[in-house]
Amino acid sequence: MDVIARGRPVVPGNASGELLYSEEPLSFWGGYDASTGEIIDRRHELSGRGAAGCVLAVPATRGSSTTTAVLLEAVRRDVAPAALLTRGEDRFLALAAIVAEEMYGRTLPVVALSPQGFEALRRHAAVRVSADGEISASDEA
Repeated sequence: MDVIARGRPVVPGNASGELLYSEEPLSFWGGYDASTGEIIDRRHELSGRGAAGCVLAVPATRGSSTTTAVLLEAVRRDVAPAALLTRGEDRFLALAAIVAEEMYGRTLPVVALSPQGFEALRRHAAVRVSADGEISASDEA
């Protein structure tokens, strides 16, 4: 696998899966179904896609701290993304991942990427996230 980006592991962990990539921020409150893992914001470009078990790349979250509660519930129900990649740090996603590890013993890697690193994801259908923040892919979409 080729390294396509390196970021700062906000919550370190290893994961791999289909990449769901968007340039649009996502509101988890009203935008993510914590019982199914579907992106339900009908105005979002990933609307209707299931993010459970995928590596979700969004530049940031939109909205309030309820993002943390929704994502934490998705982790509890096993319908959370396998990892979260963002353009810069997103405190709400980091908080959800830290609490998920503490409460449920489940690691949800969160990696903050530079704008260039985030853009490099666009061409790939699947990625691997390493605990050191390295993102690898062997395919192009």
